[in-house]
Amino acid sequence: MMKKILVLFLLGLVASCGSHKSRIQTTKNGTVKHRKKDKKSRSKISTTDSRKATASNSSKTETLESSSKTVVYADVVSNYINTFKGTAEDNMRRHGIPASITLAQGILESGAGRGTLCVTANNHFGIKCHTDWDGDKVYHDDDAKGECFRKYNDPAGSYEDHSLFLTTRKRYASLFELDPDDYKGWAHGLKKAGYATDPKYPNKLIDLIERYNLDAFDAEVLGKKGKHRREVEKEIEKNREEAVAQISSPSRSSKTYKVMQGDTLYSISKKHNLTVDELKKMNDLSSNAISIGQILKVK
Repeated sequence: MMKKILVLFLLGLVASCGSHKSRIQTTKNGTVKHRKKDKKSRSKISTTDSRKATASNSSKTETLESSSKTVVYADVVSNYINTFKGTAEDNMRRHGIPASITLAQGILESGAGRGTLCVTANNHFGIKCHTDWDGDKVYHDDDAKGECFRKYNDPAGSYEDHSLFLTTRKRYASLFELDPDDYKGWAHGLKKAGYATDPKYPNKLIDLIERYNLDAFDAEVLGKKGKHRREVEKEIEKNREEAVAQISSPSRSSKTYKVMQGDTLYSISKKHNLTVDELKKMNDLSSNAISIGQILKVK
């Protein structure tokens, strides 16, 4: 009997120790698991907060006109400005159109380079064919279905044609009587002259100019090399008149053309009713590379 009691006592003691060890192990594992869960939870919270912060920073968007409304982030607009500010300044020197206006129109009309017409036709200003256009064309739904728009070989051709479009049409003549940095006058004048039908068009341009400080490029052109403002204005006016004369009276222009800053073979060929291939053949050019001051045959 005593042996049976002793055996039962020992079995009970073993069972009790095993049960206690099991509880400690479970508690320890539970603790580890709980800590891992907390760490994972904190990681999820941190990731969520990071995503929210990223979304917040990226939520600054522009809904731009273009030929089909284009939504872009503010950094896309800034990149567009950095890419084309030099071209806009050069066109201001040669044609008298404020660089701020050129850039603002380019941003708005092209969707900062992301709009359909810009991507497919290098058309940064939404210029339609009109009856005097004999270049390449694309068709796109705008005010009406399947409207004809101008197509360019490169963005420089679009910027040059935008300047020529404004300088050679009488309805825009009054704009060139404004101060070269009067972007507000230009914005309202473009709408009045019929460049756009949107009643808010002037305000959209002005808003872009003021939010992105585009008028700084006007000031840069007018103050370049420390020249007196009036001297620069006279140079701009002279360059503009020469450019207009070359286009409006091609039959009386000289048989040669001096390459100016911003010129491309495409823009020069259009001024003189030539194709790029014809111009290259006349001047024995093997590539499209030209330099400022170079004299080209145009007849």
